[in-house]
Amino acid sequence: MAAAISLRSYLLVSALDKSPRNITLVFPDIGMEHCWNIDHLPWSAFSHPSKKKYYYDLVDKLDPDLVEAMQPHLVNVSPKASPVDKKLHQNAASAFLYLFLSLGSENFSGCIYTLRSTIPIGAGLGSSASICVCLSSAILLQLRTLSGPHPDQPADEAELQIERINRWAFVGEMCIHGNPSGVDNTVATGGKAVVFKRGDYRSPPTVTPVRDFPELPLLLVNTRQSRSTATEVAKVAALKKAHAAIVEPILEAIDKITESAYDLVTSSASDPKVSDSVPMFGDLMQINHGLLAALGVSHPKLERIRELIDSMDLGWAKLTGAGGGGSAIALLNSNASPSNLQSLQSKFVEEGFEKYETTLGGEGVGVLWPAVLHNDLEDKGSEQIDQAAFLNAKGVEGIEKLVGVGVGASEKREGWKFWSNAGPHVNKERAQKPISG
Repeated sequence: MAAAISLRSYLLVSALDKSPRNITLVFPDIGMEHCWNIDHLPWSAFSHPSKKKYYYDLVDKLDPDLVEAMQPHLVNVSPKASPVDKKLHQNAASAFLYLFLSLGSENFSGCIYTLRSTIPIGAGLGSSASICVCLSSAILLQLRTLSGPHPDQPADEAELQIERINRWAFVGEMCIHGNPSGVDNTVATGGKAVVFKRGDYRSPPTVTPVRDFPELPLLLVNTRQSRSTATEVAKVAALKKAHAAIVEPILEAIDKITESAYDLVTSSASDPKVSDSVPMFGDLMQINHGLLAALGVSHPKLERIRELIDSMDLGWAKLTGAGGGGSAIALLNSNASPSNLQSLQSKFVEEGFEKYETTLGGEGVGVLWPAVLHNDLEDKGSEQIDQAAFLNAKGVEGIEKLVGVGVGASEKREGWKFWSNAGPHVNKERAQKPISG
């Protein structure tokens, strides 16, 4: 089971005049900016009849010929950056270009795609999936291949839009990770929570939405310990191959925990927001972490976070993502001591951890239209959220205050609409549209 958190990525699409015919990807939170001339991109490769894909297609693997055709347009992305940053920037550029070339056309007008993220990058929290959801949504909206969200949109039609966005977000994830599970982009697109099972990559995964998943307050703690999802996955695969009789029951037990959590959340007699249910949910988190640690995917810093929370009797914590570093999440006791919480914060700062207050089970992808600020003084009218304001927003609080979604905002900015609960039509051309995933 995976659930959306209230931290988000945001994309502002700013249309340019007909000249110059450039597309620019700007991602200040990782120090990236790169521009491509639309006419110089490898359209002939992507539009060849044997290669061409359409917005309604299911793409379950990258085409190696198309990946190769993109390489000359990636090598000059951030050439002076460190090897780590250069790889990060080129991965983002690869996902963007593959989606743009697969879905777009040579007739596209120039645009600036500006990304901001309140999700820690590389911390096991699905930041790349969130970014890919934003890119997928934006390009599909520009193509006018998405309907809604609007008040009268039927549920099945809204689900079709979510699925369309999700399919192409997964393509972006493949550009970044190679062989992703698909769970991160699925929950980032649809929001709330899902029970996700993928048997093989030749058919779509089995996804059971959990629409009644309650919004639970969480602490999210970034260890700032770098890790590789591929390395952790390979570690478990090797362990399973060497000790199948032991590892397979552990994996089955993890599956049973997922089923138990699903039963707890969906039971009409049990509400995880009710005090009696919180400890049950917390117990499942702790058992899950113990099993993951047995598979070798924990880390001393993750164990230290759990030790601090346990020693102060504040709640339950577990690793999230692939493990090996990254982040931990903690569900707090309803009667957690304020003084202990303050002591915990001090310990986190002292030991180099980064804490975020967030909620679990929020909305998925949405669109802000019109992209305006409604000032407190009526005579000042409304002010457009332009690229300068978007770029100048400082940190998590600044971004959330500007766009009006997230725990840092007093309320959602008027105009945000989500496919999961419908909203007004958003197909507008040559305008600026913040998109959130």
